Amino acid sequence: MPGRPICGERRIPSITGGRCRWPKASNSTSCERGSGVNAPVQATSSLLRPASRLSAIGVSEILKITDLAAELKRQGRDVIVLGTGEPDFDTPEHVKDAARRAMDAGATKYTALDGTPELKAAIRAKFKRDNGLDFAQDEITVSAGAKQILFNAMMATLEPGDEVIIPTPYWVTYADIVLVMGGKPVLVPCREANGFRLTADDLAQVITPSTRWVMLNSPSNPSGAAYSAMHYRPILDVLLAHPQVWLMVDDIYEHIVYDDFRFVTPAAIEPSLRDRILTVNGVSKAYAMTGWRIGYAGGPAELIRAMAVVQSQSTSCPSSISQAAAMAALNGPADIVRERCRSFQARRDFAVTALNKIEGVTCRLPEGAFYTFAGCAGLIGRTTPDNHRIDSDSDFAQYLLRRVGVAVVPGSAFGLAPYFRISYATSPSELEEACRRIAHATRELSH
Repeated sequence: MPGRPICGERRIPSITGGRCRWPKASNSTSCERGSGVNAPVQATSSLLRPASRLSAIGVSEILKITDLAAELKRQGRDVIVLGTGEPDFDTPEHVKDAARRAMDAGATKYTALDGTPELKAAIRAKFKRDNGLDFAQDEITVSAGAKQILFNAMMATLEPGDEVIIPTPYWVTYADIVLVMGGKPVLVPCREANGFRLTADDLAQVITPSTRWVMLNSPSNPSGAAYSAMHYRPILDVLLAHPQVWLMVDDIYEHIVYDDFRFVTPAAIEPSLRDRILTVNGVSKAYAMTGWRIGYAGGPAELIRAMAVVQSQSTSCPSSISQAAAMAALNGPADIVRERCRSFQARRDFAVTALNKIEGVTCRLPEGAFYTFAGCAGLIGRTTPDNHRIDSDSDFAQYLLRRVGVAVVPGSAFGLAPYFRISYATSPSELEEACRRIAHATRELSH
């Protein structure tokens, strides 16, 4: 289909106005959770011959910003980093206590391959309680983070050339995993006018006989956009008409939603699609357990078994201690999660109000997660005090970091420009100061 943004052989382009733009390469060689496709991996020694599959992926814009922020800090600069994708709270005490008890009890050995029976029971209870989904024990899998769930599922199902539809803006790891497996990410830009959500019409236009998966993330990283039952319904109707297409939903921000938004997951809306849906979740965001590395999913038993085969030859079981901690999180009180969500909402409200007061910046009110995805189209073409032209959101992000010491992530790193993402999972005082600096920096730009 002409104009379909399929990204394949080398690097995934960002999408601007529906067209592909190839991002600039990075010289960095390290990687992080949010690493994306901005530079191919190159040999640094004549003794190393990197696998060809690595030529499609590389180091992200997020990491480049982080590296520059760290360098400026080493130089003594006061830098506020708003690029972190993790809560600023500590893991709840009752969760840490459960981990200590597990260690004291000697629960430090290998466990069942894809999760202890006790943790799987807690996950089944969570799905039933929170989502109205009744999974059997063999329909649950546990891995070392939600990222490994995604990796296992793609490794277990993708053949070379299979297509995976990914709405943008998107968490860049989705496309990287597809590329490593030999698949083709099909990036579908989602307009701000549609709330950064995929529409049924957009989905129907890009499905082909080669389409294997559609990936959805609600609430979304980076936009904070969330899908209600009303938004999901037309998308699910499209999938009903295409029995070869499966749906992978990343619900990791499920418990971080605001105002009167009611979270819902697709398998609960359309039970007849249940045999084609993998519902992915984890404890990292809601319970501030990013370092514990526990993700989980519910899906068809046949898929879960295939994913276990992949995991058996990679990490094997997740950490026994982390599994005990995750069980305590899922079975424990939810009041601390709600309390922290209220704190995030107050910061969201402040950040959106502050950003919308800046001339040239527009910011939609996100339904969930802890990010804003603000537009900066009104600043493109302006000139910095040292006579450099702002030609892109990446230029703007670099300008903010160098000029006023605020690290944000350009929207092009997430496949949609010109925008910039900030994480308000930081202290209110830092957030207030960062917004003040951003406003000051934009006032210094000339037309």
